[in-house]
Amino acid sequence: MSKMRKSLALVMALIMTVVLLAGCGGQKAENAPAAEPKADQAAPESYEFPLAEKAEISGLTRFPANTESEPNNRTIYKRLEEKTNVHVNWKAIQSDQWGDKIALEMANIKTLPEFISPAGLGDADILKYAKQGVIIPLEDYITPELMPNLTKVFEQAPEYKDMCKDENGHIWTLPWIEQLGVGKTAIQTIGNMPFINTAWLDFLGLEMPKTVDEFKDVLIAFRDNADALKAEFNIDGDIIPLACIVNGGNEDCRVLCNGFGEGYGDPDDWRHIVITDDKKVICAATTQGWRAGVEWLHDLYTENLFDPDAFTQEWSTYVAKGKSGRYGVCFSWDVANIVGLTMADIQNGTAGWAPLPMLKADTVNLTPNTGSLTSGFDRGRGAVLTANAKNPALICAWLDQMYDPIQSPQNNWGTYGEDDGFDIFVMDKNDKGEPMLKHADLGDHSPVEVREAEMVDGPLAVLDSYYGVYVTCPDDAKYRLDWIKDIYTPDMHTKYVFPNVLMSSDDTKEVSNLLADIDKCIETARANAIMNGFSDADWDKLQSDLQAYKLDQLLAIFQKYVDAASDVALIAK
Repeated sequence: MSKMRKSLALVMALIMTVVLLAGCGGQKAENAPAAEPKADQAAPESYEFPLAEKAEISGLTRFPANTESEPNNRTIYKRLEEKTNVHVNWKAIQSDQWGDKIALEMANIKTLPEFISPAGLGDADILKYAKQGVIIPLEDYITPELMPNLTKVFEQAPEYKDMCKDENGHIWTLPWIEQLGVGKTAIQTIGNMPFINTAWLDFLGLEMPKTVDEFKDVLIAFRDNADALKAEFNIDGDIIPLACIVNGGNEDCRVLCNGFGEGYGDPDDWRHIVITDDKKVICAATTQGWRAGVEWLHDLYTENLFDPDAFTQEWSTYVAKGKSGRYGVCFSWDVANIVGLTMADIQNGTAGWAPLPMLKADTVNLTPNTGSLTSGFDRGRGAVLTANAKNPALICAWLDQMYDPIQSPQNNWGTYGEDDGFDIFVMDKNDKGEPMLKHADLGDHSPVEVREAEMVDGPLAVLDSYYGVYVTCPDDAKYRLDWIKDIYTPDMHTKYVFPNVLMSSDDTKEVSNLLADIDKCIETARANAIMNGFSDADWDKLQSDLQAYKLDQLLAIFQKYVDAASDVALIAK
């Protein structure tokens, strides 16, 4: 530290001593932030690992059910202790109990460990705990000397550093970053990808539809040839031309409507906002294109082309029907999850399913999902330091090891070289002969189970530039990235996308309160209109209700952050 920082640390330590003595046993002292190390314990500007003498820090973490409950028994943490000579005294909570227990943990600063990883905090929680003094700001510790790995990440992708900051420039959390593709090729640009049964197309001699009219004709062919399809493909149950979960996130069919009107669509399924090319934030549900798209879905519904269970079914029912081979078109992050395909089926082209290209109505366009241009970013998922941190600099230096380009993929997916018979990775070499993690063939092992058994999550960064250098791209992500690049990116004509910003505490609360009514209003009106149609009176009532729920006030908040954001965060490249 500089001399000034050492002096400040001493002053803060003396002040905190007085505060704690004065408030002994009182509520205020219980939540008071801890001081930095005293002058005679001041942390150096950097640490050389492994430390000459073993150090101990304390952390709070979580673990998936039916996996190792003692973090220090996990290979990743064993190796990190050997590498750093830092021992972590962990308190671990099972993941399915985390939501209930973390609030209790944060409420009592006296028993809270020095850091939490993974933190799993939403924006409202970050700001709340920062205001209460439960967590401490970290920007002064993110230096090339103390945290060289995270510093390099921020240098390569400065937009992520901007998104970590609050309105006063403070960074309260160490982020989780997983890039897969960038900009308009990012894997998050489209969540509810539409898939069409190409085996049915081929059997009936049909072409891949390119317009909404051709698409309707295909669905009608599926409906009218149901008996032939059932006999040919040995299907038990009714043929369902179009299957989805209305208002169901990645399983919703709204992406089909992107070509209506100006082509904005409705890419944000809970805020329902888009940004026009003149940088104005608008609500998708106030556009004529949105209305026309919903009315077109109603037309499909009246033709008995729509799954009648689409408005009420759960995920398990949706998947069960898909695996029975009854779907002509469905929607998901990955079709393999819905219709029971293997990765090999998809990679060798024998799957019988393919992504459906964007359909032309008035235009052809796909608006990328909100926040997708700065993809794979979670502000609160990484780590936070609590007010009990005795040596924040040491803890930050230790957590920085998680951002090492070879370490981050392991934290995210799993590791190599264990003696249990299966690993996510094998240690290999890249084209330059340098160490590189290669995804292993898992055979019959479940990727999810292997991942949960080995990973530790928390702060990490896997940038798109790492693939082929430090780690191979996961096979299940690669084919999806190829689909996006080849099929969807060429139709992404939108200029701006709302960024992933940390709003102020007041704005975060206000947005949450306003959206509770606005989101419900839009989703209810949309589901009703798909079933019953939109009369002019219905449309006028929706617009009137949105104004009554203060839509203009909500849009004004979003507009403020668009106006303040850099083009790096906004422009869809």
